[in-house]
Amino acid sequence: MNSDWKSQCPLQTLKQRAFLMSKIREYFAHHNVLEVETPILSSAGNTDVNIESFTSQSINLDCSKSYLRTSPEFPLKRLLCSGIGDIFEIGKVFRKEEISKTHNIEFTMLEWYRVDFDYKQLIQDVIDLLKFIFSAFSQPFENVETLTFNQSFQQFLSIDLSLVTDTQLNTYCANFGYSGSQLSRDEALDFLFATQIQTKLNKENLTFITLYPASQAALSQINPHDPSTSLRFEVFYRGQELGNGYQELTDSQELLERFKVDNQKRQTQGKQMVDVDCRLLATMENGMPACSGIAVGLDRLLMVLLGCKTIEEVLSFNAGNS
Repeated sequence: MNSDWKSQCPLQTLKQRAFLMSKIREYFAHHNVLEVETPILSSAGNTDVNIESFTSQSINLDCSKSYLRTSPEFPLKRLLCSGIGDIFEIGKVFRKEEISKTHNIEFTMLEWYRVDFDYKQLIQDVIDLLKFIFSAFSQPFENVETLTFNQSFQQFLSIDLSLVTDTQLNTYCANFGYSGSQLSRDEALDFLFATQIQTKLNKENLTFITLYPASQAALSQINPHDPSTSLRFEVFYRGQELGNGYQELTDSQELLERFKVDNQKRQTQGKQMVDVDCRLLATMENGMPACSGIAVGLDRLLMVLLGCKTIEEVLSFNAGNS
């Protein structure tokens, strides 16, 4: 008889998963950050070229289809614009990517926003939360390291990003095993970071990589002190990327332009264009508070806490048997 109906996740791991959720809620309750719930199905999607959404029949008569959320970001920002204050959400999100040791198509995300925080204050908030969680799991960490994106290339690859050309970056990629077609600058940077830098980060340090290139700003602000960079950061621990944070873009016109650029790139790459979230844009026109926010993958965080090698070890059911 087929036994793929069984959960492969031990009961003790499920209890530790529940404990993790309880400690997150405890931390935010102590800091007066309100837990909210937002829709999983939406009439607009994520235009990010590197993220693919699942779609379904429309839930809105004015739209041809609906999207399973890849993050709760847009409705959370609509709440921020309504004056709700500091908020967080723990919920399921969906991304159409290949299943791997660290990615399941359906996964659990923690996303939170702190009003009047700049990205440096949010980094400290992330440190405080993770110290609280790791201590609860009897795994306190001592060292925190912060490098800018440019510094990481200089330190690990001796590449000065202010001087290196796209052609030279492609040569570096080829030297490190890349054999495909010509890469754009951002594609080359992504390849080099993922294969040559992330793997070399000190696994015992909680590491923050800050000030990503402006071309990789996503929905973060451009750095007013250096327009070639953005106020975006990512956090890494024990070889895993745990979260992606921004000092948030609050200009609705700039946001619309970025959505348009994303869709133009999608069209060029032969991908489906994505319906833009007009409600978010309309809400932001009425004013979005200065804030910073971050999304953290809780399955990966639990993997790190428990020393698991694959994401399916911390899921009651993965995409293969759900």
